[in-house]
Amino acid sequence: MTDWDSFHDVFAEVLGFPGYYGRNMDAWIDCVTHADNVEAGMIAPGLIAAPGDVLTLQMKGVADFAERCPEQYEALIECSAFVNWRRVDRGQRPIIALSFFKQ
Repeated sequence: MTDWDSFHDVFAEVLGFPGYYGRNMDAWIDCVTHADNVEAGMIAPGLIAAPGDVLTLQMKGVADFAERCPEQYEALIECSAFVNWRRVDRGQRPIIALSFFKQ
């Protein structure tokens, strides 16, 4: 990832966001919020979190990513936290976890 376009390209491809994905962080939040709801069609069916599980995003080379794309790095952390807050506020379980590897 090198910029916003590539950030959204990668997440849309890896998580299987729908074709109408809005390619902004509000749309990212909406898709990830439904990571345990196959009927919503926001995440690829093979990645849907089972009841009680979370979707764990593992990123390698995160130190390089944070240096290269600090805005996207911060947005990923903040928006992941917002997804979990939103779900808890609605009486649901948190759904996303981040797992970062420096290299």
